[in-house]
Amino acid sequence: MDASALLALRDPAGVPFYPIVFQGLYVLTWALHAAFVLLALGAMGLSLYGTLKQKSDSHWKILTPHLIQTGKISVSILIVLGVAPLLFTQVIYDPNWYVANTLSGMWVFIFIYTLVIGYILYYWYYYANKAKEGGGKLIGIISFFILVFAGLLMHNFAVTSIMPNDWMDMYAPNGIVDTSGWTLNIKLVRLLFFVSLSIPVVGIFLQNYSRFLSTRDDFKGNFIEYTSSLGTKLTVIGLLISAVFFALWMSSIGYLMHPLSISIIVGVVALLLISYSNSNSYITTGVLVVVALLISAMRELIRFDIMSNLGYNIYDYPVNLEIPSIVMFLLTFLIMGGIGVAYLLTMAWKVGKSQEPIFDGSKDKAVTRLGNYTLVIMVTWMAVYFAWGMFILFKNIL
Repeated sequence: MDASALLALRDPAGVPFYPIVFQGLYVLTWALHAAFVLLALGAMGLSLYGTLKQKSDSHWKILTPHLIQTGKISVSILIVLGVAPLLFTQVIYDPNWYVANTLSGMWVFIFIYTLVIGYILYYWYYYANKAKEGGGKLIGIISFFILVFAGLLMHNFAVTSIMPNDWMDMYAPNGIVDTSGWTLNIKLVRLLFFVSLSIPVVGIFLQNYSRFLSTRDDFKGNFIEYTSSLGTKLTVIGLLISAVFFALWMSSIGYLMHPLSISIIVGVVALLLISYSNSNSYITTGVLVVVALLISAMRELIRFDIMSNLGYNIYDYPVNLEIPSIVMFLLTFLIMGGIGVAYLLTMAWKVGKSQEPIFDGSKDKAVTRLGNYTLVIMVTWMAVYFAWGMFILFKNIL
C-alpha cells in the first residue's frame, strides 16, 4: 500500500479542526473507554468466582452482588464512551477505519448483535443472582464469554486497521477477490496484554471499594480488611502479568526501548509499589489514570508511525475550519458533560456515604445545586441545538 492509495481514500472535505486536537481527544477518550472495558471484564469475571463462594463465605455473599452491579454499570458506560474514540479515529484515519470495516464487514454486523445479546444475558444473570443466592452461574458464564467475544472482534478491527500493507492480500488472496467480510486478524500477545489489565483494574477498584465503605457503620471491619487485601493481591499479581505481556508486545514490534514505552514501565513500577502499600487507593487510582493515558498514547504512536512510514501523515490532512461546530462540541463536552458527570458522581458519592436507608438529594445543597445546573444547561443546549439547526437549514434552502 502506497501513499497515493491512502490519500485517495481520505475525505476530500478535509477535517473541521487541527488534526492534533482530534488525536489528543482520541487518546483521552480511548483511555476512558478502555478503563470501563477492563473494569467490566474484571468485575464480571470475579463475580462468577463469587457465585461459587457466596453460599459458604459471608464476605462473598456481600461482595458478589456488588461486583455484578459494577460490571452491569460498567458495560453501559463503556458502550457510551466507546462512541467517541471511533468518531475521532474516523476523522483523521478514515482510510483505516473504512477499509477495516469493509474487510471485516460480517464481523462488524455480528459485533452489534453480540453486544446486544451479551448485555441482555448479563441482566438475566444480574436478576437470577439477585433472586437466589449464587444463582445464574451458567447464564453468567455465557454472557461473560459473549461479551469477551465482542471485545475480541473490536481487537480484530483495530489490528486490521493498522495493517495497510496487507489489505490487498486480505481483499484479494491469491488474486481472487473476496468480498465475504470474514477477515479476522488476532495479535495474541497484544490481546493478552490488554485483557490481563482487567486484573489490576478490578484490584484497584476493590481497594477503593474497601476504603469507601470503611466510613460506614453497616459494614464490618473484617469484610473491609478482606476486600482491601484481595484488591491488593489482585493488583500486584495482575500488574506483574501485564508487565510481562507488555514487554513481549513491545519487543515483538521493536518499541521496548522507546521513551514512551519506558515511561509506561516506570509508571507500572510506581503503580506496583503504591498499590502494594495501599496507603491511599485514591492516589493509586490517579497513577492508574496516568498509566492508562500513556498506554493509549502508545497505541496511537504505533498507528501514527505505521501510517507515516507509508507517507500518510495526519498533520498534512487538509483543514477547513468549522469554528461554530467545534465551539458547540467543546461546550457540550466540557460544560454539559463535565457538570452532568459531576452531578452523577456527587450523587453516587453522597448515596454511598449516607447512613440513612433512603438518601434524599433535595436536602443536600451540593446535589441540588449541581442537579439544577445540569437541568438548565441541558434545556439551554437543546434550545441552541435546534435553533442553530433550523437557522442553517433555512439559510441553505431559502
